[in-house]
Amino acid sequence: MLACAAIAALLPLPAQARLQCVPYARAVSGIELHGNAKLWWGKAENRYRRGQEPRAGAVLAFRPTAAMPYGHVATVKRIIDERRLLLDHANWSGPGLIERAALAVDVSDAGDWSAVRVWYGPSGALGSRENPTFGFIYPDRADESPAPPPPLVSGRIIAAAP
Repeated sequence: MLACAAIAALLPLPAQARLQCVPYARAVSGIELHGNAKLWWGKAENRYRRGQEPRAGAVLAFRPTAAMPYGHVATVKRIIDERRLLLDHANWSGPGLIERAALAVDVSDAGDWSAVRVWYGPSGALGSRENPTFGFIYPDRADESPAPPPPLVSGRIIAAAP
């Protein structure tokens, strides 16, 4: 009996038992949304502020694709400049894996964060895939005054999530 338990402990866990992006983003951001990541943008409407400008503490909501049928959500840790930021997220580079300060680059033609490339751990580089996004969900409630934007210093945004 003990041998069976030891063997079971070595077997891979089913995907639902591993940390997924949704509960991780919810815990880190404080944004209380549930359901698949692809549903967060719509569920945030009239509950949380949404937009196209990155802000530390916001959640970047990824659109579903063939490679990501359930979408993805990641929390903005820090803004580097107009086209680069750092994300904290789970389940991107490996099942259940938590990544902190993963580079994301805005590769959209309009510079509106509608398409990004994200650091992919196994390759040790930005992923080759462009990932479409809905935008950012801010932790402010829709009926609250928005938090002030981060300060600009020498044309660079400096902000870090608490």
